[in-house]
Amino acid sequence: MNPLWSNIFRKPGYEGTLAYFLGTVPTFANLGRRDLSFLATLVHIRNYNPGETVFSEGDIGSGMYIIRSGKVRIEMKDEQGQDQIQADLETGDFFGEIALTTPKHRIATATATEQTVLVGLFRADVLDAIRKHPAIASKILLGLTRVLSERLQHAGLRLREQSYAHLDSVNKDQP
Repeated sequence: MNPLWSNIFRKPGYEGTLAYFLGTVPTFANLGRRDLSFLATLVHIRNYNPGETVFSEGDIGSGMYIIRSGKVRIEMKDEQGQDQIQADLETGDFFGEIALTTPKHRIATATATEQTVLVGLFRADVLDAIRKHPAIASKILLGLTRVLSERLQHAGLRLREQSYAHLDSVNKDQP
């Protein structure tokens, strides 16, 4: 068969679509196909080269990013101003989600460590969806709230563990 005609009648499977990919992200995992297809119209695809900064600590946040392919390093400055690696993220991971709800300063820097494709969801697009499609936007925000709550609970448990470890070391030092 002529290669010109061979692909005309074949559609890529749903598994290869942006909507399917978005459904693999925990924030959007509870959305149905129709909602995921709508979400796919809201997002923006961005390409980054190795070493390119996605956003810097101190920037005003405007949205979240999901790694479609590649890797991103998250770093924060310590008390001496030295960069400390917080996370190395890869395909399917997401970051910057707090910026969807509030335009606060970023607390970390995100940098692509290899050729990377990011899917960006920005606050302006979510606010527009709230006005035009409140039911779907509510589902998106509910998923975001669930993930933020889980991360906050995890952080609280880690702080408690560190506090107990610190108390144990102090008690061992005392006679």
